[in-house]
Amino acid sequence: MVIGHHVIFSTYGFWLPNDPRGSWSDFVGKWELLRFGFATKTTVRRSVAGVEHDSARRIAAKAALRYPPVILSGIQARAVGRGFARYIEKSGLTVWACSILPQHVHMVVGRHSFDVEYAVNQLKGYATRQLRAEDLHPSSACWVRGHWRVFLNKPQDVGRAIRYVQRNPEKDHLPRQQWPFVQLFSRDPQGSASLARSPAGRG
Repeated sequence: MVIGHHVIFSTYGFWLPNDPRGSWSDFVGKWELLRFGFATKTTVRRSVAGVEHDSARRIAAKAALRYPPVILSGIQARAVGRGFARYIEKSGLTVWACSILPQHVHMVVGRHSFDVEYAVNQLKGYATRQLRAEDLHPSSACWVRGHWRVFLNKPQDVGRAIRYVQRNPEKDHLPRQQWPFVQLFSRDPQGSASLARSPAGRG
């Protein structure tokens, strides 16, 4: 039984629908990108970031974008976190880990009454509204359509995903992040999931 999801969603220009390593997109909606190939949808449930590929083609496609890629500053990332917090408080979504990177977000969430696709779309929407409210929104669309996810069926899967997300900022030479909406995931002696509110941190 699915008990959670590891989701990744990115800002505009970070991971294109025809990325030669694969993408979560079914189609390429812009002519300036279509000339670099059709969508490269993949159903692989592991990261393909390290897959060997034609990097020159990927870079050329990014150069052809209508707007510059969106790269969140630290101030913008904090605003995104505040937007996330508003939606999480309203919806009751359980979040066990979150890292907001300059061009993508990693999050581990618990199973909820609504689909995770809906939750991701709402998170993006609340983050966008918060960026606008703080006059920090980029000049172009902030987020790309879709997201990448992994189904988490066992507590061990959740724990592994949490550790990955917590360590992910270090890949960009950034400190680990703490957000007040993140809850502690643990297991009781019988192995079932249990929750406790974590101490408030960055946000």
